[in-house]
Amino acid sequence: MPKVNVLDKFCKSCELCIEVCPKKILAVGDKANAKGYFTVVCTDEEKCIGCKICATVCPDVAIEIYK
Repeated sequence: MPKVNVLDKFCKSCELCIEVCPKKILAVGDKANAKGYFTVVCTDEEKCIGCKICATVCPDVAIEIYK
């Protein structure tokens, strides 16, 4: 099962990953990082298909997908 890892220190909550996720399992979380951005979280890892589209579009390279 794929695992989504959002690197909080790099995420600026641009929401590009949320828009492109085919399973719509990414959302802005309620926890702010050190820069004050509310980072993205995966709402249901069991539905993740490991397509890595979110990681590809992230301009800050803040998403890692582990299979």
